[in-house]
Amino acid sequence: MLTALSDVLHKAEAHASAKNIDPNALLQARLFPDMFPLVRQVQIAVDFAKGVSSRLAEVDVPKYEDAETTFAELQALLTKVLGYIGEIKPEQINGQEGIEIVTRPGTPKEKRFTGQAYLLTYGLPQFFFHVTTAYALLRHNGVEVGKRDYMGAF
Repeated sequence: MLTALSDVLHKAEAHASAKNIDPNALLQARLFPDMFPLVRQVQIAVDFAKGVSSRLAEVDVPKYEDAETTFAELQALLTKVLGYIGEIKPEQINGQEGIEIVTRPGTPKEKRFTGQAYLLTYGLPQFFFHVTTAYALLRHNGVEVGKRDYMGAF
């Protein structure tokens, strides 16, 4: 899905260029004023991809600044996280269904999950929400993408 998101962002950048649209019009696009803009949607999707993978592998979650403001910077972020996730071996995650994962420890929002519950009821839904919202923002703003673009190659 991150590779598909990268491809959709390439199409968005090309669309902005072809239509002489300021890229920030897309990068800062929101479906409603109280929603995060496209840039933040991509950052959060990346955060969940690396966070879920790291927690299930029981390794420290890398910290990224989330300071991207351009298509090129978002592409670099996607490349970085795809590289990071690619270094996690399946055997680091296989069999982790029963481990305890604690999110936001020590805060009023602290939640405890088994590895399986964390992945299925929290991590994946959050990830897909933000990837889908990024796609919807671009489609809403005229970028010619469809279901195949969202799904990517599988």
